[in-house]
Amino acid sequence: MNDFAGIDDSIDAAGDIKPLSFDFDEATPDIPNIPDIPIPVPPAASGRAGSAAEARADDVRADEAPADDGRADDGRDDDELRSLPFRDPSLSIDERIADLLGRMTLREKIGQMMQLDARGDLDDEILRVNVGSILHTSPDNLYRAAELVRRTRLRIPLIIGEDLIHGYSFYPGATIFPEQLGMAVSWNPSLVEKAARVTAVEGASTGVHWTFSPVLCIARDTRWGRVGETFGEDPHLIGELASAMVRGYQKGPATEGSLDADAILATAKHFAGYSETQGGRDASEADLSHRKLASWFLPPFERVAKEGCGTFMLGYESIEGVPVTFNKWLLSDVLRGEWGYRGTLITDWDNVGRSVWEQHVQPDYTHAAAAAVKAGNDLVMTTPQFYDGAYDAIQSGLLSEKELDAAVGRVLALKFRLGLFENPRLPDPERIRAVIGNDEHGRVNLDLARESVALLKNDGVLPFDADAVAAAADTNTTAADGSDVVSDDVESSSVKPRRRIALVGPLADDAQTQLGDWAGNSGQVTWMPDGHPRETITTVKDAFEALLPDDWEVVYRRGADVVDLVPDPEGEFFPDGQPRPKVGVPAAIDESMLNEAVAAANESELIVAVVGDVVQLIGEGCSTATLELVGAQNALLDALYATGKPMVVVLMSSKPQVLPESAMNANALLWAPSPGMKGGQAIAEIILGLTEPTGRLPITFPRHVGQLPVYYNQIRGQHGNRYADLTQDPAFAFGEGLSYTTFAYGEPTIGHAGLDHAEDAPTGVMTTFTRGDVIAVSVDVTNTGDRVGSEVVQAYVGDLVTSVSWTDRELKAFRKITLQPGETRTVRFEIPVNDCSIVDAAARRVVESGDFELLVGHSSRREDLRRATFTVK
Repeated sequence: MNDFAGIDDSIDAAGDIKPLSFDFDEATPDIPNIPDIPIPVPPAASGRAGSAAEARADDVRADEAPADDGRADDGRDDDELRSLPFRDPSLSIDERIADLLGRMTLREKIGQMMQLDARGDLDDEILRVNVGSILHTSPDNLYRAAELVRRTRLRIPLIIGEDLIHGYSFYPGATIFPEQLGMAVSWNPSLVEKAARVTAVEGASTGVHWTFSPVLCIARDTRWGRVGETFGEDPHLIGELASAMVRGYQKGPATEGSLDADAILATAKHFAGYSETQGGRDASEADLSHRKLASWFLPPFERVAKEGCGTFMLGYESIEGVPVTFNKWLLSDVLRGEWGYRGTLITDWDNVGRSVWEQHVQPDYTHAAAAAVKAGNDLVMTTPQFYDGAYDAIQSGLLSEKELDAAVGRVLALKFRLGLFENPRLPDPERIRAVIGNDEHGRVNLDLARESVALLKNDGVLPFDADAVAAAADTNTTAADGSDVVSDDVESSSVKPRRRIALVGPLADDAQTQLGDWAGNSGQVTWMPDGHPRETITTVKDAFEALLPDDWEVVYRRGADVVDLVPDPEGEFFPDGQPRPKVGVPAAIDESMLNEAVAAANESELIVAVVGDVVQLIGEGCSTATLELVGAQNALLDALYATGKPMVVVLMSSKPQVLPESAMNANALLWAPSPGMKGGQAIAEIILGLTEPTGRLPITFPRHVGQLPVYYNQIRGQHGNRYADLTQDPAFAFGEGLSYTTFAYGEPTIGHAGLDHAEDAPTGVMTTFTRGDVIAVSVDVTNTGDRVGSEVVQAYVGDLVTSVSWTDRELKAFRKITLQPGETRTVRFEIPVNDCSIVDAAARRVVESGDFELLVGHSSRREDLRRATFTVK
């Protein structure tokens, strides 16, 4: 069954196109040189994965763009427009903005503040409204939009925004990585940066200038539907990974200077506190004080703001009664004031409109438009009524044109920094063929997918050595005299029975669900009803069939369904006119399907059960009241466990779920959050021992939904440590994850950065620092097993006595290392004393004098951490 023969990894998808090279300082752990699994292509499809991209590139050839006579609708030609100062690239951006603003009408300025859905009336949006940006632009509409711009009076180019969330989400055949939560399982900023760089290169080739990514929300209530879009629960880890992703997209700051042709604008979202929902319900009121925001939710945003993330997207929710869209304290006082942010702010989908028809905090669109501009918004996403509302606000005196000019100027600054007036960055058919889904990008995807799987339980059944199992089985069929014991219907004793793995579960061969939300046919766009091309996705079934030895076979049985789809009882459309998707209701047990799965399990040496959630249960507006597996999945796991066969459970879900006892008692448990196109291969490789498991949890798993919230860095000070009827101990804690080897930690030592290592203080001796110092931390880590393995060394800091209530410990540094069997390495961290801060009662971040503890080890659990202490004076 091994289909790898004849694969030449030196040839990329374009044949003769030089693959992209990556230059990153931080090395990733060594991984086996296992080639990508070739998936059989259906007869009607082309012979390689790049064919979808080529077909799309052929659809948008430059020579098929609509003809243009070089004149705008007012009769001016290119030469006349090129002579105007705002078209002169030798002038400063500020000079060009001032000249252009002086030439624009009020209506044109208002249009530039709007981003509209390109699936609507594109002619009206561009020719009448003079819209500044469009989103959800199908590949076929990108050239048409550019041609329409050439018919406008000033020919101000469009910014093309799109949801490139974990890869180029809605371009057929583009590279789809694990969702952000899966990326966070890797604890590997270098790989996350590479993934974002791939995404930017692919998006830029098709004429996209801007992605609405990354998500910096903190996931604490895992009932919330958008947990899979986050980097987890810890502000430091979120900041590290988000910063890496922004670098990958932009290649540098986007709030000054210019952006390279293969760079795209990043968006830090959803600013801020959107994830702190009531009851896990999407976009509900966020119960956040200014101090709580400053303590946990703002630090990751502050980091990327100061590093030059080009844009910020505002959350849907209200904080202390004020929708973020109109929250002057958050937008003007903190973001633009305290942090000095010079980028562009965009609302989320119809935020301004929702203030009228959903939140009922504005009486009409005139007042809503005025409030949005005054609060500091620059681009208003998909609120068509803003066009007349803003005009009426100025005419009635609610808003001044000068206030409007500041926002328009920031939108124009983006366009000048992107160089769109000189080069509108249209789709490049040759580049599309070269980069969309090419082999080099596939290898980056596979590297990340391999590290985005966490092994949470293992009693020794993994790694599953198929050859060893087969040999042991053959030994058991040998008689005392040494002859083979075979059944009567076997003619030759040289024929040995084939061994079987029972691959069971609704997600074992569900290609599109494996990609997660914001990909293909997940519901956000209309032009990919069948999702991404099947031949670009490796499911778990595909991978096992390719990787198992020839004398093994995979017996696949679905075993259970997850949901049945029914019409939404609220009606066919949302109040804003968008169609409502069908609602998923739990599927009933299908006894026939269940019995087939159990029969296959009984005849197999190993059960691999792949369960989880589906797109109807995740994403915007799809929060869940419980965290249990939906449909007939629990019944399936219970029946499989009852066979007594060795069982590996793979949870392929967008967020932590509460598993039945049959899954918790299985021989092994893996979690692969929406693992993307290469996820099936990564999972099979880990189960078969071809790749070492290296993932660690970026978020805590509860035992029961009633434990929520269970994040590790909760405020200390409560009565007891359990419920009357249940422990507070989570099923799996932040930072946990197993390897196929074991690691031992020495005692950490602390010293002053810049001094010789001999100056480090012995264990247990207080070392004194002052604000502005840097703490040097050292710890020896040893691989005590007989396999190579990777460990994520985690460093936490706790302030022992604080002037206000605070958490027991916070992650401050981490490093992923790979060790050979028996190898010991000294791992060093440098932690600035200024990072050992709290937020005081006045919502100011301060470092207080006193004693601190440093905790270093395998996870956030106290029992996994070694301790040293220091003092700040």
